[in-house]
Amino acid sequence: MSTANRLDVTLRLVQGAERMGVAELARRLGVSEMTVRRDLDELERQGMVRRVHGGAVAVGLPEQGSGFAAREPWQAATKDRLGAAVAELVEPGQTVLLDAGTTTVHVAGHLIARAPLTVAVLSLQAAVRLADQPGIRLLVLGGESRPGERSLIGPLALRAVDGLAFDCFVMSIGGVHADHGWSEFSLDDCAVKQTALARATRTVAVADATKLGVQAFSRVAPLNAVDTFVTDAAGDDPDTHPAGPATLAALGDAGVRTRLI
Repeated sequence: MSTANRLDVTLRLVQGAERMGVAELARRLGVSEMTVRRDLDELERQGMVRRVHGGAVAVGLPEQGSGFAAREPWQAATKDRLGAAVAELVEPGQTVLLDAGTTTVHVAGHLIARAPLTVAVLSLQAAVRLADQPGIRLLVLGGESRPGERSLIGPLALRAVDGLAFDCFVMSIGGVHADHGWSEFSLDDCAVKQTALARATRTVAVADATKLGVQAFSRVAPLNAVDTFVTDAAGDDPDTHPAGPATLAALGDAGVRTRLI
């Protein structure tokens, strides 16, 4: 396991238990206690855990309203694996609509290897990743840039999306819940996603496993509105994600193909 991936798993374990000791982390990860201490020191430096005697305690996940920059570093290695897995589902020559979000920026980076593609983006960060890349026809859709997020929202974005047709919509999501379906924290983001779902032949949703079992403020669509969901394998572990297995089972019952990375 790489250092970045090990840090991600360590953070998940601490978050899931709220407090975890060095010895238990070493046992779960299969590494030395010295390695665990170094990892916890690094996570504390990043502001993601607080070191206490014999271990660490959770300090809370980045808030949805805290902005793109605050959320981007969290689980970066996991998000990059998810980005690579989503890109593999896109065929060269297709027209792709890429949603805004910290995970879809990683998707953008991996789409370059799937060229030639036409990629329409709802994220200024994704636009930067794809600009001037060989084989990528980049469409930056109109709209208002949401402060702190740089996602494109509002009437201009809705009209732009509604006027086009896509082979694939890569959708980020704030929450996926067995009963509530796909949901978002922002009404503006929700409206764009709903329009995009209607304009795509196929939708691939992507999110890290912390979104499993989450019921966000605004309902985007029922579970069966999505064809494929890509998340990380930790979502099937009830120790780190108690609502994960039940949510994944509900997705399967709704006919959604799930890929655990």
